[in-house]
Amino acid sequence: MPRLALYALAVCVLSVAAAVVSFARGSWLGIVWVLLAGLSSNMTWYYARRNKARRAPDAGSVTG
Repeated sequence: MPRLALYALAVCVLSVAAAVVSFARGSWLGIVWVLLAGLSSNMTWYYARRNKARRAPDAGSVTG
C-alpha cells in the first residue's frame, strides 16, 4: 500500500475516534469529524486503487 494511502487511512481512523468521543460528550462537532472520515476513506481507496492499477500489467491489450 502506498504511503499516501496509509496516511489517509490513519487520518480516517483518528477522525472516527474523534467523532465517537465528540458525540459521547454531546458535541455536534462530531459531524465535522464524520465528514473528514468519509473524505479520508475515499482518499485511501483512491490511492490504493491507483497503486494497484499501476502495478498490474496492461490487461486491456490483446496480442495474437
